[in-house]
Amino acid sequence: MIVPPLDVRPSSPQETEELHSAMQRVVDSGRYVLGDEVVAFERRFSGYIGVSHCVGVGSGLDALHLTLRALGISSGDEVIVPGHTFIATWLAVVHAGARPVPVDIDPLTYNLDVARVAGAINTQTRAIVAVHLYGQPVDMDPLLAIADQHGLPVVEDASQAHGALYNGRHVGSLGVAGTWSFYPSKNLGGIGDGGAVTTDDAALAERVRVLRSYGATEKDGFEVAGFNSRLDELQAATLRVKLDRLDSRNARRRALAAMYQDSLRDSQYGLPSVPPWAEVVWHQFVIRSARRDELRRHLEQRQIATAIHYPVPPHQQPLFAQYAGCALPRTAAAAREILSLPIGPHLSDDTVGYVIDALQDFDHSR
Repeated sequence: MIVPPLDVRPSSPQETEELHSAMQRVVDSGRYVLGDEVVAFERRFSGYIGVSHCVGVGSGLDALHLTLRALGISSGDEVIVPGHTFIATWLAVVHAGARPVPVDIDPLTYNLDVARVAGAINTQTRAIVAVHLYGQPVDMDPLLAIADQHGLPVVEDASQAHGALYNGRHVGSLGVAGTWSFYPSKNLGGIGDGGAVTTDDAALAERVRVLRSYGATEKDGFEVAGFNSRLDELQAATLRVKLDRLDSRNARRRALAAMYQDSLRDSQYGLPSVPPWAEVVWHQFVIRSARRDELRRHLEQRQIATAIHYPVPPHQQPLFAQYAGCALPRTAAAAREILSLPIGPHLSDDTVGYVIDALQDFDHSR
């Protein structure tokens, strides 16, 4: 059996037909930039998340970067970020002119360790970025309490958590803004790059709209140096089709994650922990093993594809050489030990059972 890590192609002939129809609708419209499809998707996605505003942009990185700029983040400022995350989280801070200040992670959820945040706040701190990594919500209530105490906005990087719930509310509606990626591999993915910002703050949404389109406050009026970062009409049209399937596909991910959890409960693998207030959407299912590289080779021999998110954390990247002495022991340990298993609605129960058998064989060989 060959087990791919993901499959982003349409899951049925009906979905293929709906995607083709949506794309044909865009072609026939003659309106290809910031047209009716983007407006319709923004309206639907904001309603799904439970906020008043959604602004479509070019990518998840742009969503976070433009949000930080819209909040007034600039040179000399500091922004708290998790140590364990995709480098785009840190890049958004850098592009805004600010300095990322990393905080180590909770070793059970891999998210920002909220208990360590207060110790990282100083007079230069201007914002906190909470990344809902792997589809697992950050513990937002205590984080928001800390932020409120210090007068800081919390921006949610929800790029891996489309549909995840925290105490019954969608992530992306809890902080001052939620930022999203619609890269094809995401739970809600398009057929190319795309992103969005969700917020209840009308003024913030308007600033992001201005920044995404060259800084134009009207057709020929420019008051700020903006960017060209607009959600494409074709992406918006296909995302409208896929949004209808998001909840059912997330339910399938939860069912497969439960298979892994139940079958590997007595193994030596470190399994992800799910707090009672979280409804996880399992963008990735990540386990830990002190023999990670050996385990990965074992699975490759069975033609089971895996991934490592992320083998070199941002503070150890050449780009951020100034952080070389930064002590993030939990982040470093995760980078050495974590392995992302195949998960997604493209997988059958039998396929996941095959992966589980291979994992148990390796576990028993220790």
